[in-house]
Amino acid sequence: MRRRTFMAMAAAGAALPLGRAKAANEVRIGFPMALSGPGALYGTPITRGAEMCVAEINAAGGLNGRKLLLIPRDSKGNADESVRVSRELILKDNVDFLVGTFTSAETPAVSTIAKENKTLLIAPTAKTIQLTSPQNLHPYIYRVASTTDIEGRTAATIMAKWDVKRVATIAPDYAYGRDIMEAFTVLLKKLKPGVEIVDQQWPKLGQADFAPFITAQMSKQPDAIFGACFAGDFASLVKQGKPLGYFEAIKNQYVGAGETGSIEMTRSLGTDYPVGIVANAYDPVIWPDAPEVHKKYHAALRAYLKDEYGSSWAIQGYEGILALAAGIKRANSFDTEKVCKAMLGLTFETPIGPQTIREKDHSANRGQFWGKIVRTSAYPFPVMESVSYTDPTPFMD
Repeated sequence: MRRRTFMAMAAAGAALPLGRAKAANEVRIGFPMALSGPGALYGTPITRGAEMCVAEINAAGGLNGRKLLLIPRDSKGNADESVRVSRELILKDNVDFLVGTFTSAETPAVSTIAKENKTLLIAPTAKTIQLTSPQNLHPYIYRVASTTDIEGRTAATIMAKWDVKRVATIAPDYAYGRDIMEAFTVLLKKLKPGVEIVDQQWPKLGQADFAPFITAQMSKQPDAIFGACFAGDFASLVKQGKPLGYFEAIKNQYVGAGETGSIEMTRSLGTDYPVGIVANAYDPVIWPDAPEVHKKYHAALRAYLKDEYGSSWAIQGYEGILALAAGIKRANSFDTEKVCKAMLGLTFETPIGPQTIREKDHSANRGQFWGKIVRTSAYPFPVMESVSYTDPTPFMD
């Protein structure tokens, strides 16, 4: 489905009468997500994945005799807007649960709203460790995304194997970027004591002009770069860095976090994509050794999206709904308090295998796929080569 068609559907969903009484056989799920702005590149397929999961559950009879109703709202990738639409979903749309928000700026803010209103919130993408740190943890917040510790430390183990001594970093200047770089630099220095962090750049989230950051970083002559700019920001970094020789200067020794290896990104950038870098994705999509459950999921996803290749990001919306459904089934109830308790230590099945939400921090043991991005004659866009899923368990504490 074309994005403009989806946005029209989302707008139609947003026009649902506010305050409408819930049907007795209905479970309402609010889904605030970035559907406009730079984050929409990822937010749109995340929402489509959630829609598909809801459709599958309803086709199978729903949950305990009730049908699910997904109510998407455009958060615009903005914390203030996320808070506004989430509060509206709870107080006016009478949702039973929340799944969503996109960035690590939005979700901690919405987590506070969930706590205040005793509404269960499942975060499908926000990674900052601050979201579920001891001082911020509460009974109503759960995460099925990876974390900045997992992602940053995985990147460090990859770069530690390279013959490099001078390393630079670039990341958005907010919780996600700061936390992932802390995790990366601490472990990299431990694994490779001789390495020197020669430069760290901090563009704002949604940065329009990357040229000053690029030129400043290149002046330090790093051997390699670890980057955590994502979605539209990564696209801007690539397009503005290309004429300046940003990636060529380091011989493409760049490790890209933030799912910069997703097919949404490789298809969007096309020939501009800096092939040869190592990047990650929640779902590589092109995965020759995929288990049957993943192949079945992708066949269904391609049909649902009417897209011959599918999506890397849809799986996060899909898994968010799967986790909620599993919690409801385990609780054998739609009561918020009972479902929250059922989420603790919950193991649920996903298209990449079982995941468990830990009791200690309410976060799933969700890793990511990493690989070198290459061009082949088989696909009209760059793809991940030698796909590897990293076990996140060693990096979670």
